[in-house]
Amino acid sequence: MIPVAFDYQRVSSVDEALGLLATHGDEAKLLAGGHSLLPLMKLRLAVPSVLVDVGRLHDLSYVRDAGDHVAIGALTRHRDLETSELLAAQVPILAHVAGQVGDPQVRHRGTIGGSLAHGDPASDLPAVVLALGGTLVARGPGGERTIEARSFFEGFLQTALGPDELLTEIRVPKATIVGAAAVRNGTTGVALVNMGSTPLRASATEAALAAGASIGDAAAVAAEGTEPSGDLNASPDFRRHLATVLVRRALEEAAS
Repeated sequence: MIPVAFDYQRVSSVDEALGLLATHGDEAKLLAGGHSLLPLMKLRLAVPSVLVDVGRLHDLSYVRDAGDHVAIGALTRHRDLETSELLAAQVPILAHVAGQVGDPQVRHRGTIGGSLAHGDPASDLPAVVLALGGTLVARGPGGERTIEARSFFEGFLQTALGPDELLTEIRVPKATIVGAAAVRNGTTGVALVNMGSTPLRASATEAALAAGASIGDAAAVAAEGTEPSGDLNASPDFRRHLATVLVRRALEEAAS
C-alpha cells in the first residue's frame, strides 16, 4: 500500500525537533532509520501528517564509557553497535544481538533508539536492554528525564515516551558475562520476546535463581506470569514451552 500524504521536515538539532513535536503534537512522528515506522505507514497503521527526520543528528550517535555503564546515543546504528570495541569488551550481548538484526541493509540504517521507541514485543534489542536493567533518557519541553527499561514498554507498540519527547540516550550497565538475553553480572536478568504485548522480564526465573534454584528449575518457570498469543507460527502453549527451553540454554551459556 501507499502511505497517506504527509509533510516532511529535516531537522539539524534536538531543539528544532522538539519544537516541531510541540507544534504538531500527535500528528508528528520522528523518523530515524525508518525501518520500524515506514512499514506501518505503508499499511496505514500509522498515519502521521508530519515526519520529522532526525536521522542527521550526528551528536546522538555514539558509544561511550560512562564509568559503571555504557552510554549509547539513540541514533547509533545497529552496525555501529555490532562493531563497537567498547561494547564487545563491556556489554558483548548487545553487540552480538545488534549483529543479528535483520540484514546488512537494516543494520546499516536502523537505530537502537528507533527499535526501542517502536516498542515491538518481538524485537530483540528491547529485550536485551530490559534484561540488562538499562535506563533510557528522553528529552522534552520540560527538560530531560530518565526511564527504567522495565517501565518504558507499556503495551503493544506503546512506550512511556510522550508525543512531545525524543529518546536521546540508552544507558546499559557493564555486563561482561552474558548469553542470549540472559545476563549474569552479580545478579541475573532474563528477558523474553513474543510472550506478551511488550518485552517481558522472566521474573519467576530471576526470583528462583536469587533463591538458589538450579538452572533447570529456574528455567522451568520462565513462562509464569506471561500471556503469549497464538498465531500461524506458534500456539500459546508452544511459546510457553519454547520460553523454558531458550531460557535454560541462555542461562547455561551465561554460566559457561
